[in-house]
Amino acid sequence: MFEHKVQPAWADVEEYLSTAVVRPGPELERARRSAVDAGLPAIEVAPNAGKLLKLLVQLSGARRVLEIGTLAGFSTIWMAQGLPDDGQLVTCEYLPKHAEVARGNVDAAGVGHKVDIRVGAALDTLPLLAGGEAFDFVFIDADKQNDSNYLDWAIRLGRPGTVIVMDNVIWEGAILDNSIDEVNAPGITAALEMMGQDPRLDATAIQTVGTKGWDGFAIARVV
Repeated sequence: MFEHKVQPAWADVEEYLSTAVVRPGPELERARRSAVDAGLPAIEVAPNAGKLLKLLVQLSGARRVLEIGTLAGFSTIWMAQGLPDDGQLVTCEYLPKHAEVARGNVDAAGVGHKVDIRVGAALDTLPLLAGGEAFDFVFIDADKQNDSNYLDWAIRLGRPGTVIVMDNVIWEGAILDNSIDEVNAPGITAALEMMGQDPRLDATAIQTVGTKGWDGFAIARVV
């Protein structure tokens, strides 16, 4: 797995922000612990990023959310908490074990009634969602090789005004030198270039530092 480098001060500031500002609830700590206990990789979004997702869902007025990449359901819980009680979140997870852990976590968090977990390759699941009600908000956080494909599906399953957030778009600066990670970086770079060139999107990207190293996210609006 690609190594993200963390400086102690970045982690300290993130911990301060999480404690002083974000204040995640016990259901999110439970989700984090369950992932560790199940042996899942510790690659869930940081609490401050999860809270940003929740706020973006609320600010956009979303009622239907699509997530590509569930893991243990950490980001799923944040976004589901941002939805109205009759909202729906469809999340795609490749591995059955991850989906099982996530189901337990979203149910324990009290948002399970809003969450539909689809197990299998996302590129097999996404076409099955076509023809249904459009998604208002999409979060992409899965295998980076397919970022451009996921982005295209996010646009197709959305509508004008749909908000798309893509995680891990800086990848320790590998977007400038794909040889740093020849597996993941080319897919990230291709997706960023698509965001800048595709006439269906208006987008920006933000670089961040924290417990996930030097990274960042992109945010786009379907036009």
